[in-house]
Amino acid sequence: MGVSASETKHLPVLPDETLEMLGDVGDGTVIDCTLGLGGHSLAILERFPNAYVIAIDQDEEAIKLAEPRFKEFKGRIKLVHANFSEIRDVIEQTANKKVRAIIADLGVSSMQIDSETRGFSFRFDAPLDMRMDTSADIPTAAELLSTMSEFEIADVIYRFGEERHSRKIARRIVAEREAGRPIETTTQLAELVARSVPRGKKYLINPATRTFQALRIKVNGEIDILEDFLKDSIEMLDIDGVLAIITFHSLEDRVVKTAFQRFAGKCICPPKIPQCVCNAKKVAEILTRKPIVPSEEEQSRNPRSRSAKLRAIRKLSN
Repeated sequence: MGVSASETKHLPVLPDETLEMLGDVGDGTVIDCTLGLGGHSLAILERFPNAYVIAIDQDEEAIKLAEPRFKEFKGRIKLVHANFSEIRDVIEQTANKKVRAIIADLGVSSMQIDSETRGFSFRFDAPLDMRMDTSADIPTAAELLSTMSEFEIADVIYRFGEERHSRKIARRIVAEREAGRPIETTTQLAELVARSVPRGKKYLINPATRTFQALRIKVNGEIDILEDFLKDSIEMLDIDGVLAIITFHSLEDRVVKTAFQRFAGKCICPPKIPQCVCNAKKVAEILTRKPIVPSEEEQSRNPRSRSAKLRAIRKLSN
């Protein structure tokens, strides 16, 4: 028997595997950098009865929805409205005990995907917003498409969506804009992409998937802030603390993998450079030689977990 869409909303991805990576956090602090609807934070509180959790989310709506789930854990969790790029400030201002673990699930939350008004999904006709934090003073996806050049749009869709047909999509977006029909809704964009991307029998995803992903990443600066977040996280961890990251697409995973290799002391300079310039210094050990992926059972129970990859690293020194 399958799991309904509503039932998947509160299912965290790779929860047991993530907690296994953390080890025993004792009475230390665990930072959940992507609260969402609270699945991982709840699992941490239940598994580690003496731990204190600081849960961060840039989406105020997510915090409001998640808060009632923690009634029985009053005094053991603090919810903070912030972007995970602000982790250093959040820890300095709120953590009274040693930080034993930091986790982040980089996927878009089910609440955002299922929203009929936020513009993350082509399943609903909505304004093309895509801001994770609707209070943030940043351009929406529609505003970006109304101001970027054809080259810039193609570059964003290719770099962040790995879409081979990015030039054709960008050309049509600009043509619509110049004809007085700017792309302002999810339906407009999805239909334009569908006309631009050939869809063969082996094409398993909606043709608009990569373009929507690319614009979401661009709007929220997801790749730009990830590298600094990883660096700040490893620095703020206590010795023997664990950093565990769940990614959902290859761009994020490459950034995490490369950063972890650098923290583990591996030089990541191009082979032709005669001298190391990446300043790799061993401050941690990688706990996941290969990324951990969801079991077939979890994928069946929670289809949105299918592309997830978990990587973890333990801090050895400052």
